[in-house]
Amino acid sequence: MIECGSLDYAQSRLQARHGLRASEAAWQRLETARELPALLDAAARSPLRPWLAGITAGSPAHRIEAVLRTHWRACVDEVAGWMPPAWRPALAWCAVLPDLPLLQYLARGGTTATWMQDDPAFGALYLAAPGQRAAALEQGPFAPLAPAWAAPDTLAQAWRGEWQRRLPPAAGDSLGPVVQALQVHGVAFGAAPAGTGWLMRRALQARLQLLMRRAALEPATAFIHLALCALDVERLRAELLGRVLFARPRLP
Repeated sequence: MIECGSLDYAQSRLQARHGLRASEAAWQRLETARELPALLDAAARSPLRPWLAGITAGSPAHRIEAVLRTHWRACVDEVAGWMPPAWRPALAWCAVLPDLPLLQYLARGGTTATWMQDDPAFGALYLAAPGQRAAALEQGPFAPLAPAWAAPDTLAQAWRGEWQRRLPPAAGDSLGPVVQALQVHGVAFGAAPAGTGWLMRRALQARLQLLMRRAALEPATAFIHLALCALDVERLRAELLGRVLFARPRLP
C-alpha cells in the first residue's frame, strides 16, 4: 500500500486529478451558453462541477468570487495534504494567491465591501479602520505580507519571498523550470497588447502541461497542478462573471 503523505501517493493522486480536468470541448460548451443558468447546467455536466458548489443562477458577483476563493483554498489544502510534510508549508501558501489583488487594493486605501465581514480571511480587515489594517493583517493568514503593506506594489514580491522561505532545502533544482515558465509568462503578460490575454494563458497552459509530463515523480508536479487549476478557475470565473455583470435584459 502506498502511504498517504509520500511522494508516490501524491503523484498517483495528482495524475488522477490531472486526467479529470475539463477538455477544450467542455469549455466550448460553456462559452456558447448565453445565460448563467445554461452555463451552470453545462458546467455541472463537466469536470468543473466541484467548483460550482454554492453557486446558483441567482448568485451575485461577490458571492461567485467568494465561493471560488473558498474552493481554491480547499483545493490547495487537499494537494498539500497529499505531499510529504516538508513540502506542505510552501504549497499551503499558494492559497493566498487569489487574494493578492484585493489586498493590494485595500493597501492603497480602497474601501471594504460588506461581503468581507463573512470571509474567514478578510473579516478582520473589514472591521479594522484604514489606519489599523496593517496591524490586523499581522494577526491573520496574511501575516507574512504585513511588512509590504506600506508599499502595495511589493506585495507580490513579499508573497514570493515567503514562498521561497517555506520551500525545503535544494527545492530549486526541481522547481526551476516551473518558476521560469511562470516568470516569463508574467513579464510577457504585463506588456501584452489588449485582446491577447487568453491566447497567452493557453500558451502557458500548454507549457505547464509539458512540464507536468517531464516532472513525473518530482515534487514540482504539485505546483504545476495548482497552476493549471488556477488557470481553470480564472477561466471559469470569467465565464460566470461575464453572464452576471453583462447579462442581457429579458424581453417582456
